[in-house]
Amino acid sequence: MSHARKEYTDFQKLAPDVFAAVQSLGQFAAKAGLDKQLLELVKLRASQINGCAFCVQYHILQGESLGVPVDKLNLVVVWREVSLFSARERAALAWTEALTKLPDGFGDEVYVQVTAEFSEQELTYLTSAIASINVWNRFGAAYRWTPPARKPKADAAA
Repeated sequence: MSHARKEYTDFQKLAPDVFAAVQSLGQFAAKAGLDKQLLELVKLRASQINGCAFCVQYHILQGESLGVPVDKLNLVVVWREVSLFSARERAALAWTEALTKLPDGFGDEVYVQVTAEFSEQELTYLTSAIASINVWNRFGAAYRWTPPARKPKADAAA
């Protein structure tokens, strides 16, 4: 069984400047107006590819809090196989996979697909979000951060 080498909060304390820089990079895309639900799908998919348990759980919980349908969260790992995802989401997920699996390289097909759905500025911000989650995944996977727990739902009778 894996155990945490360091926790997320340790990273925050050990290198607050690095933590702030990575966190800031990750916020630009949403501030620029990209759909937050789409960004959570992208972050979840990159985290799945990179094997970062902390980030997978974190982005499932974030997606749920933003109203991403549970089916999309569950099936983002096989997004090509289902019809739940819009053309824009498919383009973003293909771009995410291409940028996350860089050693595999990618041809013009993915670029053509993503530029059909995103403006040049949107694509730049989307790319920054993908870069950011890949940085977070490197820390989370390397240190085996403990995935966040689901918060218990408040008792409706209370």
